[in-house]
Amino acid sequence: MGIHAAVDGSIRNVKHASRGLLRTPAFTLAVVATLALGIGANSAVFSAVDAVLLRPLPFPHSEQLVTLAQVVRSNAGGFVAPVRLHDWDRLNQTFQAISGYYAQDDSELSGSLPEKLRHAFVAPRFLEVWGVAPAVGRDFSLQEEHFGGPPAVLISDRYWRRRFNADPNIVGKTLRLGRSSVPIVGVLPVAFTVAERDIDLWSTSPYDAPFGQNRELTWFNAVGRLRPGVSLNQARADLARVQADLARQFPKPDAQIGVSLAALKESAVGGIRKSLWILFGSVTLLLLIACTNVAALLLSRAAGRRQEIAVRFSLGASRASVVGQLLTEALLLSIAGATLGVGVAAAAASIFRTLGEDLPRVQEISLDWRIVLYTLACSMAAAVACGLLPALRGTRRDPAGTLATAGRSQVGGRNPVQFALVGVQVALAVTLLSGAGLLLRSFQELGHVSPGFDPSHVLTFHISTSWAETGDYKASRQRLDRVLDGLRGLPGVASAAATMELPGVPATYQIELRSVEGRAETEPKMLAESRAVSPTYFSTLRIPLLAGEVCREQSSTSQMMVNRSFANAYLRNGAVGRHLEQPNNAYLAPAEIRGIVGDAREGGLEHEPVPTIYWCYSASQPGTYFLARTHGDPRALAETVRRKVHDLEPLRSVYDLTPLTDHISSAYAETRLRTILLAFFAATAIALASVGLYGTLSYLVNTRQREVGLRLALGSMRSQIAGRFLAEGLRVTLIGCVAGIGLAAVFTRLLASMLFGVTAWDLPTMVGVITLVLAIAAIASLLPAIRAARLDPMQVLRNE
Repeated sequence: MGIHAAVDGSIRNVKHASRGLLRTPAFTLAVVATLALGIGANSAVFSAVDAVLLRPLPFPHSEQLVTLAQVVRSNAGGFVAPVRLHDWDRLNQTFQAISGYYAQDDSELSGSLPEKLRHAFVAPRFLEVWGVAPAVGRDFSLQEEHFGGPPAVLISDRYWRRRFNADPNIVGKTLRLGRSSVPIVGVLPVAFTVAERDIDLWSTSPYDAPFGQNRELTWFNAVGRLRPGVSLNQARADLARVQADLARQFPKPDAQIGVSLAALKESAVGGIRKSLWILFGSVTLLLLIACTNVAALLLSRAAGRRQEIAVRFSLGASRASVVGQLLTEALLLSIAGATLGVGVAAAAASIFRTLGEDLPRVQEISLDWRIVLYTLACSMAAAVACGLLPALRGTRRDPAGTLATAGRSQVGGRNPVQFALVGVQVALAVTLLSGAGLLLRSFQELGHVSPGFDPSHVLTFHISTSWAETGDYKASRQRLDRVLDGLRGLPGVASAAATMELPGVPATYQIELRSVEGRAETEPKMLAESRAVSPTYFSTLRIPLLAGEVCREQSSTSQMMVNRSFANAYLRNGAVGRHLEQPNNAYLAPAEIRGIVGDAREGGLEHEPVPTIYWCYSASQPGTYFLARTHGDPRALAETVRRKVHDLEPLRSVYDLTPLTDHISSAYAETRLRTILLAFFAATAIALASVGLYGTLSYLVNTRQREVGLRLALGSMRSQIAGRFLAEGLRVTLIGCVAGIGLAAVFTRLLASMLFGVTAWDLPTMVGVITLVLAIAAIASLLPAIRAARLDPMQVLRNE
C-alpha cells in the first residue's frame, strides 16, 4: 500500500510540476537551455576523457600490452635490432609474446597512377601479441614468417572497403608493389589500429634474413604482451636479466644497451592526459556555474510562490510533500536539459574530432550508453544541486504571516542567498577566464616568436621509398639529386631541399658527439640535437650562414654544419674545420664542420634553440621530406610538382603536398584545442554569471518597489536610486573577483607547463580579467538599476 501511495504521489507531483512549468514558458526555456549547455558540454568532454583515457585499448586484455625499446647508453635509442628482438622473445620468462613492426610508404601500381599506401612490416607473432585474428582470411604462416618464404600481405578493413568494395572473396587477389605481385591472405578487423592508425598493408619481416643479423642495425618498434599476473616491474627485471646475458655473449654492442618498458596505453595517450583532465575540470566548473545560476532562478521563483506554498500548508500539506513537489520541478527541468544536452554533446564530439584530428584515439570519441548514463547522472546531480536549497528555503516561512502580508511589497530587506550564489558564479567565471586568458596570451606570444627560419612559401611533400632501397647509397643519392634538380627547374620554384625532420615541428633526437682533434677533459660532454639535411636546406629555409661555407653538393667525405648555440657551447675556440664523430657508431665516419649557421627553433616554436648539428646527407629514404620554396602560394604549385616528380619517377607516388606553415600549425593541435575550448567555457561562464546578476537585481527591484517609491517620494534623486542598485551589483561582483583570483592562483598553476612567454601569474592577464568582469557586471547591473530609478512613486504607493 505504501509503495502504491508513493507512486501515486510521484505521478501527481510530475503532473502538477509539468502544468506549473508550462504556465511559465520563458522561465522554463531559460533554465532548460542553461542546463543543456552545462550538462551537454560536460558530457562532451567526459566522452573524450572516457574514449582516450578511461576506456581500455581495443584489444583483448589490453592492460597486458607494453612497448619495449633498446636504450643505448651513449645516445638516444628506441628502435630494436631484429635479431635482438628475437632474443628477447625466446629468452624471457614474463611475456606471452614479443614482436615488432616498422612502416614505410609504398606505391601500388595496379591503377593508371601509383597509389600511395602505408605499408607495415612485422616480426613473427605480431597478431599473437595484439590478441586479434583476421576478420577475413588467415594470419601469416610459419613459412611466410621466415626468410625466403612465399610473399603474403594482410590489408586493413578501410583499404578493403575502399579499393575492393568489401569483396568477401578477397583472399587470393594480388597487389602490385614495385616489381612484385603479392597475394592477399586476409583482412584485419575494423578496430585494429596500432601506433600509426593509417596503415593499409602488413607484410612479414623475417628476423632470420641475412641483413637482420647485424646487432647494430635497428628498425623495429617493439611491443609485447605480458603473461597474466605479471607486473611491469617484474617484466623490466626479467628483460634486464636477458639483456645482461646477451651483453656477456655479444659484448659489442649489447654491453652498451639497456631495455626500456612502458604500458602501451600510457605511451599512446600519456601526452594528452593533463590537457583532457584540465578541460574536464574546467567544464565541471561550468556545470557548477549553470547549476548555481538555475538555483538562483528557482529561489526567485520559490519566493514568488510564497502565497501558493502558504495556502498548501494551510490546507494540511506537509513540508516534505511541498519540498518533493519543488524538487520534482527541478528534476523535470534537469531531465529536459540533459535530453537537449545529449544533442550538444554529440555536436561537441564532432568538434573534438575536427579540432584534434591528429590526437591519439580521437576517432574513438562517440556517444554510447556510458555517456548517456553519465549524462543522466549529471541531470540527477544537477536536480539536487539546483533544487534542494530553493525547496528548503521556500518552505520554511510561516504560512499565517505570509498570508497576512499577501499583496504587499517589501520595504527594505536583503537577499543574501541569491547574492551569494551570484558571487559563486563570478568567482568560478574569473577562474576560467584567468586560465583562458593565459592560454590566449601564450598562443599570442607563440605567434610572435621568430623561428630562425622562414616557413612561408615552402611546399613540403613525400615520395614513396622502401627501406630496401637504402642499401644502395649511390642510387638513393642520385634519385634525390634528380628530384631536387627537377624541382629547381620548375617555373615558380626558387630552391629545393630535403630533410628528415621538418623545422618548427616538435621532434627530439639527441646524440653524443666527440671531437676527433680532442678537447680538455674538464669541458662538458657534447650533446646535440641531430638533423639530416641536404646542403640546400639552409638557403631554402633562409637560415643565415654565420661562418665558413655550406656543405658541398658533391663530396667524398662526410660533412656537417653546426648552429651558433653548438659552437658557443662546445667549440668557442673555432668550430669550422673541426671533425666530430659519434661514439660507438661504426657506420658514421667523422664529419668535418664546414660552417656555422644561425639558431633555428628546429624542435618546436615553443622551445629555445639548442645545440644542433646538421649532417649533410643527400640520399632519399622513407620519411624524407622534400621542400620547395615558391615565389607565390605553394598550394598553387602542388599539382605542377606532382606531375614533375611523376615524370622523373613514374613508379613512385607523390603525396602529402602541404605548405610548411600547415605542418607547424597542425603540430599545435592540442594547444589550439585546449585554448579554444577553455576560452569557450570561460565566455559561457561569464555570460551565465552576468545573466545571474541581472536576474537577481531585477528580482530585487521587483520586491523593493515600495521602498524605492518611498525614497523617491521623500526626495531621493533618481541617480541615487540607480547608484544604490549598481553598487550592490558591483559589490558582490568585486567579492566574487577576489575569491576568483584565489581560485585562479591554484588553477593556473596547473597550466604552468603549458604556457609560453607568460607566467602562471601574469599581472596584465589578471588585471584584464578583473576589468572585463567588472565591466560586464556594470552593464548587467545598470539595466535593473535604471528601471528602478524610473519607477513612478505615486503609482507604486497607489498600488500599495
